[in-house]
Amino acid sequence: MSGQRWSVEVDREACIGSGMCAGSAPAFFELVDGRSRPLRAEVDADDEVLGVAESCPVEAILVRDVATGAQLAPEE
Repeated sequence: MSGQRWSVEVDREACIGSGMCAGSAPAFFELVDGRSRPLRAEVDADDEVLGVAESCPVEAILVRDVATGAQLAPEE
């Protein structure tokens, strides 16, 4: 994954504010007004981001490869 960049988005309308993402990956997510928000729109590739996105109970976290646009999480 070296050198890869990922975009991270949260669908704030879908987010239920469980806080699982911010609690599990505080380096990447925070809760604002009861909803998740990524700390940065682009991050270096990190399995922690994928794990949190896959664990989101409402699949509100979208992770894409910046170079290819391929959706990495949640799995389609």
